[in-house]
Amino acid sequence: MKCRIEFDERRILTCVRSGNNTALRRAGAYIRKAARNRVSTSEKSSAPGSPPHSRRGLLKTAILFSVEKRASTAVIGPAETVIGTAMKAHEFGGTYRKRRYPKRPLMGPTLERTASKLPAMWENSVKP
Repeated sequence: MKCRIEFDERRILTCVRSGNNTALRRAGAYIRKAARNRVSTSEKSSAPGSPPHSRRGLLKTAILFSVEKRASTAVIGPAETVIGTAMKAHEFGGTYRKRRYPKRPLMGPTLERTASKLPAMWENSVKP
């Protein structure tokens, strides 16, 4: 009995890259949604150590995600073009416009909370 197997490496790599990009988009959207849910709208500032509040809801709309297909990476966080550099002072603590802000981390804790659900997004992502 003879058996012959054909192996199309280019097609397999294309399917793997496509599946990975799809999973990255799902993961980016999931983390963005989780971060948006942690931000509440309030006139008062949040307690140090808890996620920042947004007075007008601008922070919620500023949280975006993008997937770079060639590098196979996803970037998730507040867009500087929408909200400026204020979130850097909130996330890590620091000075913004001559005011001192305590740490009010948002993206780091959100990634930690969602990390357990991320591997499931790559499950069955490679399809022929």
